[in-house]
Amino acid sequence: MRITMLGTGAALPDPDRAQSSILVTLDNGRNFLFDCGEGSTRQMVRANINPADVPWVFLSHLHYDHVCGLPFFVLSSWVFNREGRLAVFGPRGTQDFVDHSFEKGAFKLDIQARASYAVRQKNMQAIRPEVTEVAPGLMYQDEDVKVHIDLVDHIPTEITDCFGIRFEAEGKVIAFSGDTAPCESMVRLAQDADLLIHECTFPESFLAHRAKSGVGTYAHTSPLQLGQIASRAGVKSLVATHFGHFDSTSPVIKRAAGNHLPIDLMGPDRLDEVASDIRQHYSGELRLAHDLMRIDL
Repeated sequence: MRITMLGTGAALPDPDRAQSSILVTLDNGRNFLFDCGEGSTRQMVRANINPADVPWVFLSHLHYDHVCGLPFFVLSSWVFNREGRLAVFGPRGTQDFVDHSFEKGAFKLDIQARASYAVRQKNMQAIRPEVTEVAPGLMYQDEDVKVHIDLVDHIPTEITDCFGIRFEAEGKVIAFSGDTAPCESMVRLAQDADLLIHECTFPESFLAHRAKSGVGTYAHTSPLQLGQIASRAGVKSLVATHFGHFDSTSPVIKRAAGNHLPIDLMGPDRLDEVASDIRQHYSGELRLAHDLMRIDL
């Protein structure tokens, strides 16, 4: 199978990274999308993937940098002549998000206008995603894949759930963390995985700074903690991703981040620090993600 890291950034509009999105393509050509942040659809096209050929998406949680690309993905797939309905899996609140996005919501008038064309009218199912709100356990299974999920520690559960994923196909196992603080559920989901794709949003010093600032969540996993998780789970290969702009040199990003990041520490050299800290506890294969990184298992 092939894994394409469509987006490897976090919440800010980063000029160098799209927001969180991962595409898994099986050897038989089936596509499975995990999260759909801003830029996901454009990155699919850059990776030579027709969005209309991606029939399945899982949303790990409902923070905007993981879901705001979904309406564009759905509407673009309609214009690209998707056949049938997109299957959308996600936590509590996913149905409401979808209901307020399309024919009953934000893009109602756009859809009405485009539906006046016969070719679009024949294809209305493409803008009517079939939503399944999920719970921990075996979430999905067919002749090619099994997908297990469990709760992780990010958004307070009274607001909504956040999930980590274990994806099994072609005799391989991929685990994906979504966003989370270190938790035992991710160790279980990643146990003996061929590949763990795990958030590593901020270096240790950045997490401490955010905790003091009181701006945003600091329920994330530091590089030291990620190395421990990967080592305990016995994963064969690790990809650190969802980088929170700590490597950016953009003046705009630095100004925007000034109230919650130590901007004097920002820059590409922080990636060396991240890798070094992960290596303190994990000695297996390690990659630091970048957009359109391709991994073949």
